[in-house]
Amino acid sequence: MSSSAAVACAVSGATAIMTGICSGQLAFDSATDPAYSSGWSAGQNGGYGFGAWSFNGTQTPPSGTYQAMSSSSSLGRAWTLLDPNGGEIANAGRSIIGGLQAGQTFQTVIQNPVNYLGYYTYGGFDILFTSGTDNNGPGNNTAALRLSVFDYYNTAMNWHIDDTGSHSTSVSAITTGASGMLVDLTLTSATAYTLSLAPQSNPNSTYLTFSGTLASPINYVDFREYNTASSGPNDTANNFSIGSMEIQTVPEPAIASIFGLGALGLMLYRRRK
Repeated sequence: MSSSAAVACAVSGATAIMTGICSGQLAFDSATDPAYSSGWSAGQNGGYGFGAWSFNGTQTPPSGTYQAMSSSSSLGRAWTLLDPNGGEIANAGRSIIGGLQAGQTFQTVIQNPVNYLGYYTYGGFDILFTSGTDNNGPGNNTAALRLSVFDYYNTAMNWHIDDTGSHSTSVSAITTGASGMLVDLTLTSATAYTLSLAPQSNPNSTYLTFSGTLASPINYVDFREYNTASSGPNDTANNFSIGSMEIQTVPEPAIASIFGLGALGLMLYRRRK
């Protein structure tokens, strides 16, 4: 967890007491949840606060061929999208119950492919935050916010941001795919957001911080991989892996400060006793 809400709750140790300030975590699921002990399939739902997984929109859908569990990535056990044939879309998404609201942060940990189909070929991978009720199929990029390395003639392999406009970044998918990346999306109002991309191993060292305007509300997240042929779940160079996802509230700075002072006072009181 890298958000201020998570830090405040970790320092205080009083999550259950301060409901609304430090109960912070509104939704959470991880690939290590016991719900996935036998693998990953459509309709499964571990954790809380998210809808069940949907694999709809996968281009050629033999069950279990394009979605698998893997422990080969730097994320450890992870939900993994793979394309055994190349040039076909592997799709997995789920609803955000109640939708993402102002003052909330959606965070996910991913490891993207480092191989790429290359010049004169359409391929790549993306994360779509949508107001839909299911996954976007091939060719449908409609989203409130889209993070992608998914363009015609893109040899740079840099992440791209689409909201109400289109924005190139200098963040290389080679870099983010090497060891995993934290994606933090915070809604600062009903239509405005701040996005942070950071190394999984060092959340305080961000690759990018970006603010923008959403094209629509967000109540669904969709991960897609449409890339080079994979040799199987352990082929990290060609697979897209997701370790966990969560939603946290972002406390008001003044309230967080007061709560921090209260926690400090309690520590001093205990020491004097």
